[in-house]
Amino acid sequence: MEWTIANVLVGLVACIAVYASLIRKHTLRNHTCPPGPQGWPVIGNMLDIPREKPWETYIEWSKKYGPIVHMEVFGQPMMVLNTAKAAYEILDARSANYSDRTGSTMVSLLHLSWNMVFLNHGPVWRKYRRLMHKYFNDDAIKTYQSIQRRKAHRLLSLLSCEPDKFAQHSRFTLSAALLEVVYGTSVNDPEHRYLKYAQNSADAQIEAFLPGNMVVEFLPILQYMPSWFPGAGFKRMLPKWREDIEALRNSAFRDVQAALSNGSANPSVVSNMLEEAADMEMAEIAEEEIAARDTSAIIYGAGADTVYSTIQTFFFAMVFHPEAQKRAQEELLRVVGSNRLPDFSDRESLPYVVAIMKECSRWIPVLPLGVPHVSTEDDQYEGYYIAKGTVVMANQWAILHDPEEYSQPEAFKPERFIKDGKFNPNIKDPYAVATGFGRRKCPGRFFGEAALFINIASILHIFDISAPVDTNGRPMYPDLQLPSGLVVHPTDFNCTIRPRSSVFHQLIHEL
Repeated sequence: MEWTIANVLVGLVACIAVYASLIRKHTLRNHTCPPGPQGWPVIGNMLDIPREKPWETYIEWSKKYGPIVHMEVFGQPMMVLNTAKAAYEILDARSANYSDRTGSTMVSLLHLSWNMVFLNHGPVWRKYRRLMHKYFNDDAIKTYQSIQRRKAHRLLSLLSCEPDKFAQHSRFTLSAALLEVVYGTSVNDPEHRYLKYAQNSADAQIEAFLPGNMVVEFLPILQYMPSWFPGAGFKRMLPKWREDIEALRNSAFRDVQAALSNGSANPSVVSNMLEEAADMEMAEIAEEEIAARDTSAIIYGAGADTVYSTIQTFFFAMVFHPEAQKRAQEELLRVVGSNRLPDFSDRESLPYVVAIMKECSRWIPVLPLGVPHVSTEDDQYEGYYIAKGTVVMANQWAILHDPEEYSQPEAFKPERFIKDGKFNPNIKDPYAVATGFGRRKCPGRFFGEAALFINIASILHIFDISAPVDTNGRPMYPDLQLPSGLVVHPTDFNCTIRPRSSVFHQLIHEL
C-alpha cells in the first residue's frame, strides 16, 4: 500500500513539474536568454547545480558560456553574474528592478518572513532598512567602539590562555560584542543561551538557503509530503530550526522589555528604539516594537557569523604568510609602539594592516554567491532577455578572483592594495563587493569592518601565528577546507599562537 501511495505522489509531483516547465518554455520561446548548460526536460538543470563549491563550477561555465550563465530548474529561471561589470550594471544600476527576493518556501516553513534579508522590496523592508541605517551608519557605529575594543581585548586574553581554542574564542567575543551593542547584555559564558540561539539559527539558515540545496524551493508541493519522501528529508529538522529562530527573535528582546519596565535596562540599540517609541500612539507603539524586535534579531543573528568567518580566514592566511604578518607587525610597532594596544584612531596610519583585512575579504569571500536577488519586471541586458521572477546571483568569488582586477587572484597578497606606502584607492575594494550590491547591500557593513580592523590589528600586535610542528620540528601546514553552504570560511585547521615577546605578554596581563 505504501508503494502505491508513493507512486501516486511521485506522479502528482511530476505532472505539476511538467506543467510549470511547459508554461515557462512557452513564455521564453520567442526570447533569447543568456547562454547556459542544456537542461533536461521538466527538471531543467536540477542535476547540473553542484552541491560542493558551486561558485567554482559557475566560473568554469562562464569560460564556456560567457559572464552571464542562465539555468532553469523545474521552470524557474536562474542567472549567475560572474563579472563585476555584469553585477554592477544589473544589480546596482538597475537596483529598482533587482531588489526583490524569491518567494521562498523555506522562508515560510521556517517562519522567517519577518527577516529583512528575505523580505520583498516594499514598505516594511524600507522601514526596517531606515531603522538599521539609523543605528549602524558610518557615524553611528563610532558610539560602539568602546564595546568592540573591550571585546577585542577579551579575545587577546583568551588566546593567551587557550590559544588552541582560537575559533571558539573568536566566535564568542565577536558575538558577545554584538549582543552587548544590540541588547545591552554583557556575557562571559560562551554557552549563554543568547549565543546558542544565534549560532543555531545561523547554521539552520546557512543549510536551508544555499541556492539549489532545497528541492522544495522548486517543487513547493514537497512541503506536504512525509519526510521519507525523496526531497522532503528537510522536514525532520524543521521543528528544531523553528525553535532556534523564534528564540533568537524573541528571547533577548523580551528581556530588554522587562528590564525597561523595572528600570534596570542597560543602554543598547533596542532600549533606544523602545524608548523613542514610548511617546507614540498605541497602534504606532505596537508597530515600532515589532520593527525593533525584528531588526535587532536580524543584526545580531547575521552580524557575528560573517565577521567570524573572515577572522578565521585571517588566522589561516597568517599560518602560510609569515612575511605578511611580519610586515604588519613592523608597521604596528612603528605606529603603536609596545606600550599600548592598537585603537580605531590608528587605522589611517596602518595601511598594511588594513590591506591584510581587505585581502582576507577578497581571498575567501564569506558569501561566495551572495544572497539571491529576483527581478520584478522583464528586462533586457546586452541583447539577452531576463524574465520577470528570475533568480539572480552575483558570483562574488568569481568577481573577487578576476585576474584582470586582481593579479594572481589565488595568491594571498595584501601588498596589492598598497602604493607608495599608502592604501591604494584605485584597487577595487573587495569589502564593497563582499557586502552585496544595490539596495540589498549589507546595512551592517560599517560595524563589521570596524570589528575586523580592531580584532585583526590587536591580534597581529600581540601574537605570532604559525603552523604547528611535528615531533621533528617540521611545520604541519593545514589543507584548505571550505564547507558547502551559504557562508564559508576555513575549517578544521590548527595553528600555533604565541605572544611575540615578554613585553607583549605583559601587555595582555595589564588589560
